[in-house]
Amino acid sequence: MSVPDFDNIAKQFVEFYYKTFDENRTGLASLYRPFSMLTFESGGTLGAEAITEKLKNLPFEKVQHRVDTQDAQPVGDDGIVVLVTGALMVEGNDRPMSYAQVFQLKKDATNWFVYNDIFRLVYPAA
Repeated sequence: MSVPDFDNIAKQFVEFYYKTFDENRTGLASLYRPFSMLTFESGGTLGAEAITEKLKNLPFEKVQHRVDTQDAQPVGDDGIVVLVTGALMVEGNDRPMSYAQVFQLKKDATNWFVYNDIFRLVYPAA
């Protein structure tokens, strides 16, 4: 995998992921597999169906993600790790919340999918 490949794949993935999350969370189901894992604020969820349910049932209807940084590195022969930081605006809240999210992407026969997904809100230091 060459340098432009993994960077470009990561950028396209991040754009697609957050656009889909903000507009239609159930559309994210195709990005996960039965063995994919999501850790969302310390709670683990395994499998595409359970992950989709978790994301769909978050306690807000409307959200808008802002991506401030994204970094990517190749992992082995078939993976990419992506670190994203940014802010999100949730309906009913007038202050953006900072977040960090890590994706490990892998490729099956034809498509890239999320093997691991870790999401954390980042709170200001006390």
